[in-house]
Amino acid sequence: MVSRTRGAHVLVWEQPGLEDQRPKAYSGGLGTRHWVTFMLFLGMANAYIMRTNMSVAIVAMVNHTALPVDKEAIDTECGNVDPNKTSVASTQDGSFVWSSTLQGYILSSFFYGYVLTQIPFGILSKRFGARLFLGVGMLINSVFGLLVPVAAEAGVGWLILVRFIQGLGEGPIVPCSHAMLAKWIPPNERSRMGAAVYAGAQFGTVISMPLSGLLSAYGFAGGWPSIFYVFGLIGTVWCVAFLLLVSEDPEVCPRIKEAEKKYILSSLWGAAGSSSPPIPWSKILTSMPFWAIMLAHMGQNYGYETLMTELPTFMRQVLHFSIKDNGFVSALPYLCMWLFSMFISVVADWMLSSGRFNHTQVRKIINSIGEYGPAIGLFIAANTGCDPAATVAILAVGVGLNGGIYSGFKVNHLDISPRFAGILMAFTNCLANLTGLLAPIVAGYIIEGRPTQAQWRIVFYIAGGVYIFCASFYNIFGSGRRQEWDNPAEDEALAKKAAAKKVEKMEKKAAKNPNVAETAH
Repeated sequence: MVSRTRGAHVLVWEQPGLEDQRPKAYSGGLGTRHWVTFMLFLGMANAYIMRTNMSVAIVAMVNHTALPVDKEAIDTECGNVDPNKTSVASTQDGSFVWSSTLQGYILSSFFYGYVLTQIPFGILSKRFGARLFLGVGMLINSVFGLLVPVAAEAGVGWLILVRFIQGLGEGPIVPCSHAMLAKWIPPNERSRMGAAVYAGAQFGTVISMPLSGLLSAYGFAGGWPSIFYVFGLIGTVWCVAFLLLVSEDPEVCPRIKEAEKKYILSSLWGAAGSSSPPIPWSKILTSMPFWAIMLAHMGQNYGYETLMTELPTFMRQVLHFSIKDNGFVSALPYLCMWLFSMFISVVADWMLSSGRFNHTQVRKIINSIGEYGPAIGLFIAANTGCDPAATVAILAVGVGLNGGIYSGFKVNHLDISPRFAGILMAFTNCLANLTGLLAPIVAGYIIEGRPTQAQWRIVFYIAGGVYIFCASFYNIFGSGRRQEWDNPAEDEALAKKAAAKKVEKMEKKAAKNPNVAETAH
């Protein structure tokens, strides 16, 4: 049941005065959609474990004492360096003599594969379904993860190739997860369910960092290889379970209860199945709500990369304190972000269920917390002076508030276009990851050779400004209303129009060639 408002089709229960007609909540407790959400959460956690474990393992793989050491520029505004505080003893060295530049190529090879497959898999999942691409892609990621130790022994070229293939396999995780959420999760549950899935990224990082360190020091097969064997095996088990136990959508799921199926399908208008009409590329690319999400996503990745990669460097160079000296402190920002994203997602869905706020208002309010909060944190961090404790606290709070984005722009694709959500996410996630590359490049250019507080202040101000600009753009042009270019009510009319054009084209050919006249008729 749909209605036309201001030229756009909307869900009937989103119209003023008709809130009583929204689908009744399913009272059957935990259902199949919760199982799907849980499996996607584990998949997201596994994906981020695979992405981050190399950064921990490479420390144990490299023979640091065999490398030429360049003295790092250190700022003395906060006093001279205390060697007992900042030095990290090399209790074990690996066997690979890889320079810092070569290590950078190894670490980035995964990223390039990951970015390359975002858009192709987003388009393919729209046509053929998301489940198979997600499961098989992550299976490739996990299996090749098991091959990392062998590839490293074979040569650095083989290692880069294996990590690149891992990145290719992980490419479907975000667009395909988004596409499955669009098929399984009713609109009034998307904030907390979407946040639960994407919070797997922080959960995976919290697990990966300390556990990879322990396996590197005490694991089997020589230490660091056990990181890839353990996580590769866990990832493979998840992939098999996902492919066997998770269905593409409620309509083809053999285990879902009929009551829950009706609840989900009645909540979704024009479900995001593979039989959806052709992708309206021109309308998407001229849609301001889409570009609002795009800018918010790009600003998020730039600011997030600055927070997570540059603040520790700032504390080492200026405050003479290494955040990596303490495993708990290293994981604390991710833990705060995970916990806050869970809390704020419940708040967001409560705001929607209360009927006092519409989707547009909720997305903008929660996203403002998620992007303005870290911006303020960056501005404060730029002026904390010589206080490591305050900087760590700001890092934790700033990244923690950043968890609001999962109930903000991150699930907004599902609001404006459930049927094309995977494709929209593929585009925004691809460009956002490319934007994230600029953060360390810009910071490195500014502080190269002169890591003073004044120079670092410029780095933080730029990142905070990007956050504010992109969040403000989203607040102006963003929308939580389903867009008219994703309107199931017009599918039949569009199909007839396309068929008429096809017949007209064939009749023109028939006029020129009598042999095709019968076919045209």
